[in-house]
Amino acid sequence: MVESTTIVDPEKGMLDNVISLPSTNARLSLTFVDFKDGKPAADSVTKTEVTSPPPAPAPKKPAPGKATWKRASRWTRFLIWYNTYRKFFTIVVTFNAVGVLLAGLDKWHYPRRTTGALALGNLYVAILVRNELFGRFLYLTVNTLFAKWTPLWFRLACTSTLQHLGGIHSGCGVSGFAWLIFRLSLIFMDQRDEHKVILATGVITTIAVVFTIMSAFPWVRNTHHNVFERHHRFLGCWDLGTHSWNPHGVQVIRHQDFWFALGMTIFIVIPWLTIRKVKVDVEIPSPKVAVLKFERGMQQGLLARISRSAVMEYHAFGIISEGTHAKYHYLICGVQGDFTKSLVNDPPTHIWTRQLKFAGVSNTSTLYKRGIRVCTGTGLGAALSTCIQVCHAVRNLRYLIWIGSDQEKTFGPTISGLIHRHIGPERYCLWDSKQRGGRPDVMKLVKEAYAAWNAEVVFITSNYQGNQEIMEGCKEAGIPAFGTLWDF
Repeated sequence: MVESTTIVDPEKGMLDNVISLPSTNARLSLTFVDFKDGKPAADSVTKTEVTSPPPAPAPKKPAPGKATWKRASRWTRFLIWYNTYRKFFTIVVTFNAVGVLLAGLDKWHYPRRTTGALALGNLYVAILVRNELFGRFLYLTVNTLFAKWTPLWFRLACTSTLQHLGGIHSGCGVSGFAWLIFRLSLIFMDQRDEHKVILATGVITTIAVVFTIMSAFPWVRNTHHNVFERHHRFLGCWDLGTHSWNPHGVQVIRHQDFWFALGMTIFIVIPWLTIRKVKVDVEIPSPKVAVLKFERGMQQGLLARISRSAVMEYHAFGIISEGTHAKYHYLICGVQGDFTKSLVNDPPTHIWTRQLKFAGVSNTSTLYKRGIRVCTGTGLGAALSTCIQVCHAVRNLRYLIWIGSDQEKTFGPTISGLIHRHIGPERYCLWDSKQRGGRPDVMKLVKEAYAAWNAEVVFITSNYQGNQEIMEGCKEAGIPAFGTLWDF
């Protein structure tokens, strides 16, 4: 005899004769038989077939590294991609390419006599715009002369120009290489009148310049930072030393390329003269972050380069400071590569740094009356000084949006204390993605803050995907924004 089965469901009550169907698309055949006197009745057999429905497809997970936000139009993305950096690069390279073409066709005779000066002149400008001292001078001049009173479009243009000076650096570097190739071709055309040592030196120098340029490609510098340091910075110095002149008394000072080379040498040497080994206190609030504390205060918008070696492997981090009057300044170092891991696993007591700090785009915050500062994770290091110091100068001038996971525990009491001591709760949004169950709608936060704050500009410090998301959203919303550049 068939026994009935009873299943207790605490939410739905008592259910009798419950049969669980398989989850696949299967056909189940059931036979029901009535029994009389312990024997089945032949005329009471019923067969039933039940087909279970196919399971619903599982939702597809987004592929790692792909954006999950609604992408902007292709035109908007092109405008973001073709930024001032690439515009500068295009202008410089085009201008020099026309010159090389005219010289090659013998329509312009000056470069044939002074090709070395054109090559070194381009390289001189490339080094000049990357020099920390020259950069600080430009930022100081713009911030002093044009802050707040000039039209907004002009101030935005100033910020964009200063942020993308690397386009001039890259354009002049490539153009200098082009003139070097042109010079080398002229030497080989007249090789009967040239010494073999000069020919060999020209070839070696050209090869060195090729490696210098290739090592600066983004995929090389981002994944092999030490390769970039060894080849781009130090081979560049060696390239300078391979040039020669005819040293007939004072005749050498009449060469244009001599003065270009002298200027290059000075601007290369200046930052290295400021290298010092300084005391550092390392606070490790979590395995993900090291907070480094140095003596003396700093102005806002600066970045520091530090290394365990006096010569190699310098890494840039945003400086956090309460002002030039403060006793200390701080760096937030997120654990990513070998260098930052060593700060946690083997904290140093002293570290090498360049005392001459270089200015970042946040340094132009003083140009604007009101602004929004958006950052994620360790990007706070490049943002916090601006919110602290500029807000002190003019009350309620900056609004901070900081997105991170378990911020208090991850970044420790020092960073949290700086925020709560100097920035009122009405002037920040600290979004803890762990407590709130995930990332926010960042553009919603930005748009609301931009409108409520009557802001003029948005500065962004985030990873690549976060930067793209906010930049695209701001571009489509008509909000002036400056994002992160991986071009130090």
